[in-house]
Amino acid sequence: MAESPEISSIEERAQSALNGSQIFDLRCLCVEQCNGNLVISGSVSQFYHKQLAQELILALGEDIELINSIHVQ
Repeated sequence: MAESPEISSIEERAQSALNGSQIFDLRCLCVEQCNGNLVISGSVSQFYHKQLAQELILALGEDIELINSIHVQ
């Protein structure tokens, strides 16, 4: 099943936002499209970083379901 161009673009913007973060933990996270949703995954050292990653992506203003699968170590 091919990704829609809209989801692909949102996925790229979300990944770019994380990669550009000043917080190293966020740069190690992965954003993927799954069944029309965005899924953030990976590991961070603090619950705060998990929430920060989610808010960073939500701040992009896109109308899409976000699934936060980040594991806090």
